[in-house]
Amino acid sequence: MTSPAKFKKDKEIIAEYDTQVKEIRAQLTEQMKCLDQQCELRVQLLQDLQDFFRKKAEIEMDYSRNLEKLAERFLAKTRSTKDQQFKKDQNVLSPVNCWNLLLNQVKRESRDHTTLSDIYLNNIIPRFVQVSEDSGRLFKKSKEVGQQLQDDLMKVLNELYSVMKTYHMYNADSISAQSKLKEAEKQEEKQIGKSVKQEDRQTPRSPDSTSNVRIEEKHVRRSSVKKIEKMKEKRQAKYTENKLKAIKARNEYLLALEATNASVFKYYIHDLSDLIDQCCDLGYHASLNRALRTFLSAELNLEQSKHEGLDAIENAVENLDATSDKQRLMEMYNSVFCPPMKFEFQPHMGDMASQLCAQQPVQSELVQRCQQLQSRLSTLKIENEEVKKTMEATLQTIQDIVTVEDFDVSDCFQYSNSMESVKSTVSETFMSKPSIAKRRANQQETEQFYFTKMKEYLEGRNLITKLQAKHDLLQKTLGESQRTDCSLARRSSTVKKQDSSQAIPLVVESCIRFISRHGLQHEGIFRVSGSQVEVNDIKNAFERGEDPLAGDQNDHDLDSIAGVLKLYFRGLKHPLFPKDIFRDLMACVTMDNLQERALHIRKVLLVLPKTTLIIMRYLFAFLSHLSQFSEENMMDPYNLAICFGPSLMSVPEGHDQVSCQTHVNELIKTIIIQHEHVFPNPRELEGPIYSRGGSTEDYCDSPHGETASAEDSAQDATAEHHTSDDECEPIEAIAKFDYVGRTARELSFKKGASLLLYQRASDDWWEGRHNGIDGLIPHQYIVVQDTLIS
Repeated sequence: MTSPAKFKKDKEIIAEYDTQVKEIRAQLTEQMKCLDQQCELRVQLLQDLQDFFRKKAEIEMDYSRNLEKLAERFLAKTRSTKDQQFKKDQNVLSPVNCWNLLLNQVKRESRDHTTLSDIYLNNIIPRFVQVSEDSGRLFKKSKEVGQQLQDDLMKVLNELYSVMKTYHMYNADSISAQSKLKEAEKQEEKQIGKSVKQEDRQTPRSPDSTSNVRIEEKHVRRSSVKKIEKMKEKRQAKYTENKLKAIKARNEYLLALEATNASVFKYYIHDLSDLIDQCCDLGYHASLNRALRTFLSAELNLEQSKHEGLDAIENAVENLDATSDKQRLMEMYNSVFCPPMKFEFQPHMGDMASQLCAQQPVQSELVQRCQQLQSRLSTLKIENEEVKKTMEATLQTIQDIVTVEDFDVSDCFQYSNSMESVKSTVSETFMSKPSIAKRRANQQETEQFYFTKMKEYLEGRNLITKLQAKHDLLQKTLGESQRTDCSLARRSSTVKKQDSSQAIPLVVESCIRFISRHGLQHEGIFRVSGSQVEVNDIKNAFERGEDPLAGDQNDHDLDSIAGVLKLYFRGLKHPLFPKDIFRDLMACVTMDNLQERALHIRKVLLVLPKTTLIIMRYLFAFLSHLSQFSEENMMDPYNLAICFGPSLMSVPEGHDQVSCQTHVNELIKTIIIQHEHVFPNPRELEGPIYSRGGSTEDYCDSPHGETASAEDSAQDATAEHHTSDDECEPIEAIAKFDYVGRTARELSFKKGASLLLYQRASDDWWEGRHNGIDGLIPHQYIVVQDTLIS
């Protein structure tokens, strides 16, 4: 390639990189604008709320005064009666008593509306003022953190640009040195050829003088050849040196490229979300919740007949949710917050290698560098984890401050015979000056400390992300052959470990079994993120063919295990729901009748392979079981669908990601609710099925498989019971948890119930009796009293 062509190619590569960086920079600018707009909207909303309640307080006061005038007008008329004895006598009459109660009620309503006006002016409006101040202050701090994150991101991009240019420069030098070396080789070959030809022309019979001249010419030719050889050696050394520099530069470029992509992904996926969650929205929704609850308490105590109209407002207050608002914000500005495309390796002309070079002489250097990175990462992770714990503890303190339940003003509507003034009644509430001054001082001091730790944590995580990306790439390159051997061993181990549930991957079966046994009531399961360190450890153990969750030990973090399960399905090369049936499944969602929708989904899924259907049946049976504990774990079918939808079914390119994802979530929700109608039963599709005890049942071998009718099952259980009576005495057991039987053969019982066990039906089930009824009892839900039972 000519020099102008090379220059043009380099220029195109740099222009392409600049275009991509400009697009990211434009996104970052738009993100700040978007967050600025959100802050302005909040300020305007809070100002409108203040003006609204200020005007309403005036109306309530005017109404109270009018009621007072009305009552005083007729009370004065009653007091003006000359015959006081007559008036007293009249008071015993029911019409007059009704009249007096009516006037007293008007007086009470007047006092109530005065109280309401005072609450608006001296309680609710100051709350909105505080929320506005806090929102502005917190947004300013958040913007500083966000700007720092963006600056760090741009710094990473600039570093990548420098490394890329260095790589291109060294590679160009290597190509130039190679060309010069080839030129020297040609000159050498040419000179040697000349020497041979001239020696062939010489004759041995020449005179002495001529012979001396020829000897001299031969000496000159040999000297010329030696010079060319020396030049070739120099150029060979120069080429070797430049080639080594080019290889090292390419390695640095690939490492920087990996770190940059990791940093960009982390910023868009984690940092933006954390910034909106833990900075911009810090306390805003909770404070607004408290202010509006104060209004609700006042209105509901004033007049219960207005309850129907106030329900709409209360529902709006109950639905104040920072997570949902963030999701809506990011959906509205999808193009701004979606991660950009990964930076791809841009090879220099003629360079076909796109991987790290782990051959000598750079292999030892890479090994040493990998070890250094691993050591530093271990230290950084420990330090960052400590910072994270401090940050989370501080965040909890702030949340405790802004979620204090001080919005109930029912005491303001309790009146005594002393007729205390409204001012004195309200003076000891939320807005007492000594209390609020102290609280606000503590709150701002805690906020400052939190933001310091938040910034330190994010910076540490940024550094860990970059170093981890480099370390992983180095480790992958250096350990390729070793991992190949481990992979073969892992396959062998995995085959052995999956003998009991062949169609279900070990990681799926083990994670579901653990959650079924220990995490059905865990709040936020699959929604709350676990420890990334523990997630990686568990995932790596499964990849080695081990089962880190085997046994009954409960020393693992449930959120981390849930994360491993979601990560497995998200990492499948081919999604559980193939893209070629996406359109057919989306058509099913439009059907209003739930059972009809389930039947159509079933028809679409029946084209899938048997193993895929078995895994789907197993997974959705578990999710359905988990959703039955939604009151404890807060994960109903829709929430589970939101968590699993993106992992199980990806939206194909060319479709609207936001609207299609909503349909995907609705589809997953339908399958969770109607899984028994969607998937073939064990008669139609033989294979492992999910057991509520957390184990995997094989339909053909399980004693409690639903192979027969309810009557046949009952007869089998009775027959087995009579047989066991002849063999051994019943054993007493106590229920550890509530259990609801799924079939006629399974017994239902409450926690603490006394059970009789006849014999072991399988590793997971007993034949027994409860309340005079014989049937199957799950082993995981009971404690056997007889310690002699093995």
